[in-house]
Amino acid sequence: MTAATPPAVTPSATFTLTLLPGDGIGPEVIAEGLKVLRAIEHKGIATFQVREALFGGAAIDATGSALPDQTLRLCLESDAVLLGAVGGPKWDNPRATVRPEQGLLSLRKQLEVFANLRPVRAWEPLLDATPLKRDIVSGTDLVVVRELTGGLYFGQPRGRREENGTTHVVDTLTYSAPEITRILHVAFRLARERRSKVTSVDKANVLTSSALWRELAIDISKEYPDVTLDHILVDSAAMQLIKTPTRFDVLVMENLFGDILSDEASVLAGSLGMLPSASLGEGTRGIYEPVHGSAPDIAGQSLANPLGTILSLALMLRHSFELEDTARAVETAVEQTLDAGYRTRDIAAADAPFLKTHEMGDEVVRRLVL
Repeated sequence: MTAATPPAVTPSATFTLTLLPGDGIGPEVIAEGLKVLRAIEHKGIATFQVREALFGGAAIDATGSALPDQTLRLCLESDAVLLGAVGGPKWDNPRATVRPEQGLLSLRKQLEVFANLRPVRAWEPLLDATPLKRDIVSGTDLVVVRELTGGLYFGQPRGRREENGTTHVVDTLTYSAPEITRILHVAFRLARERRSKVTSVDKANVLTSSALWRELAIDISKEYPDVTLDHILVDSAAMQLIKTPTRFDVLVMENLFGDILSDEASVLAGSLGMLPSASLGEGTRGIYEPVHGSAPDIAGQSLANPLGTILSLALMLRHSFELEDTARAVETAVEQTLDAGYRTRDIAAADAPFLKTHEMGDEVVRRLVL
């Protein structure tokens, strides 16, 4: 009798990841995302080559640039980028020639990511963390698809000038048909994986850019007969997100509208600290970051909510690394942590006990079943 041959062991995939902790609470929440990533690696699912680089205000202080050449090079050589937060009062001078946000906009351009996905879910354990009524918020599960590289943030001309003792400013909202078309296709393809409904958000009654946006949305919808398309003006969308959020599945919109409405939608999840995001281009490489800012008022106190970062990590596992089962396992671990009653300060009831940032990360790792 011969011994049975052991099954062949398939070597795990190797991925390269660049961490950009940035400013404020960024380093604290990124540390918890890395903690989850190392737990996944420990299970032998994949190997992650992790590099860390300066970005945002921290990079300005060290190098004079919000996006140093070395940081950009590492990002371009990576399979994905996990970003913490940028900015803070130290760099808030509007007259400054270099600002942290410039690094973020430049990074998006350089990595050619044009589609920002911001999932918004009303977590059942957190229904009482929102100021809205439970019956309004319950069941909310939507995605804001934001065009990321056009519109007012990038249009030219822009600037300010003095004329006859008066200050004049100009920002230009500009889009091309291909820019609009490609983000609409992202929304329709995503809707096919969800509940097959796209809501296109515009201001077509006033803006020429929105008129073209609506025209193209109608044309493209003919390629997706299985997906329902409707249109809503941005001001009405702002109201309906709070009044009837469950009516939405995938919302697609231009850059500025997406920036504003996705932050408004954070109230549906109980806190801005709960919202993840993924910025994607034509390939699998993406930039992943929590929607919250640098929160300098609580930086260094271990009060930040790391769940937005951990859920962003799940999006990275899904979209850049194509590890769908692992992504779902991370999301399940977050849900089970909330079900168990664990809270950070932003989602805890008044006077209720809450966990520190690193403690919340530990609880998620404890429930991670791979």
